[in-house]
Amino acid sequence: MKVGIIGSTGYAGAELVRLLVNHPEAEIIWYGSRSYVDKKFSGIFGNMFQIVEDVCKGENISELAKSADVIFTATPQGLCASLVCDEILKETKIIDLSADFRIKDVNVYEKWYQITHPTPQFIPEAVYGLCEINRDSIRDARLIANPGCYPTCSFLSIYPLAKEGIIDMSSIIIDAKSGTSGAGRGANTANLYCEVNENIKAYKVASHRHTPEIEEQLSYASGENVVINFTPHLVPMNRGILVTAYASLKKDVSEEEMYDIYHSYYDSEYFVRVLERGVCPETRWVEGSNYVDVGIKKDERTNRVIIMGAMDNLVKGAAGQAVQNMNIMFGLNETCGLDYAPFFP
Repeated sequence: MKVGIIGSTGYAGAELVRLLVNHPEAEIIWYGSRSYVDKKFSGIFGNMFQIVEDVCKGENISELAKSADVIFTATPQGLCASLVCDEILKETKIIDLSADFRIKDVNVYEKWYQITHPTPQFIPEAVYGLCEINRDSIRDARLIANPGCYPTCSFLSIYPLAKEGIIDMSSIIIDAKSGTSGAGRGANTANLYCEVNENIKAYKVASHRHTPEIEEQLSYASGENVVINFTPHLVPMNRGILVTAYASLKKDVSEEEMYDIYHSYYDSEYFVRVLERGVCPETRWVEGSNYVDVGIKKDERTNRVIIMGAMDNLVKGAAGQAVQNMNIMFGLNETCGLDYAPFFP
């Protein structure tokens, strides 16, 4: 497959490159970048020295669409939506890593992202690319909305109990923590080493833009209109997301029965690992991989369940899930180019 990447020099774009240069069925033909046009990709990312010899090109998606089988857009919000059109979608497939097509209600998107959507006519067509849930729709799609990192980890952790009607959906509280790569590669004082090191902080409290995406997907799963409390935190590490969610139980179920539910949903899913009872997910055990580790604990005293998930925000939370979507779209094994163990330390 001929693959193009628009936004190849951000963290998610560079991670796409890392995964795709080793993909047995893919060839990257376009390293798109706004800031580094005509500069050698390996001169920006030294880990690609003598691996990638290409120079970066611009964002001419119309030209790229003529030769690429699939285009990944790892770009700021609004850019992909401003570039996509019927002519391009007739020539190629697009997997968008931004939020431009994730939320089905354009008014909700514009409210939370504070921009006007330039091509809302493509929102109904876009398939939300959560592979474990929507793979049948992904297979025939020409436009994929690759899910956000926090929503992926939050949703996959909670999904079985939401789908089975085990938890009170109005009681869900999600506490999430992410490494600094989740904030992107752009210059930002709040993300400087001295600002982040030896510190942990909540940010965008009650206002994070992934909130409506999580709510929408949990609403589909439960058949209810779901509203949640979602609080993200920035921690001084490069990668990783840890989600701890809390929900009240509305059915009399044991912890063992809830684990049985998780196994029934995920034992056939290669990239979702249900941990043994008593084992809590840790970001270090998923780093650099496309795995999501999930675990639960019933609090008998409060009749609540504590739901935990860990994953790499740049892989399953962005580039890895995008490659997984590509594999499904082109009839490949989902694990192609992704079936490797997490790295440690």
